[in-house]
Amino acid sequence: MSDFEDLGGEPALRAIIDAFVDRVFDDVMIGFMFRNASRERLREMEYQHAAEHLGGGVVYGGRGLREAHAPHRIMGGQFERRKKILSDVLVSQKVDEGVRERWLAHVESLRGLVTADSGSECR
Repeated sequence: MSDFEDLGGEPALRAIIDAFVDRVFDDVMIGFMFRNASRERLREMEYQHAAEHLGGGVVYGGRGLREAHAPHRIMGGQFERRKKILSDVLVSQKVDEGVRERWLAHVESLRGLVTADSGSECR
């Protein structure tokens, strides 16, 4: 069984992504970074990206992560904040601990495509 199936498939993942995107947009620390973004487009891109990683048979159709994030100066602390919001949402949605750990490890593996900061520091 894939992590996607473990979550409950598309309906469960969409609920997780909806909660996550809403919290990111509304967050006092990083929400400003999304002021010109389409909430619905981000929901769809986040869904596709997560579903592909989780084994849902979905292909991510967005731009490469490096290309998509290049116009933004994303600092390590901002990357960490987004990851913390995701972690909090996964806990609140009662996602299995193993799935949470694998998902967050995957997010961490993408750090170099999103920010030049190697940790939570801001350069």
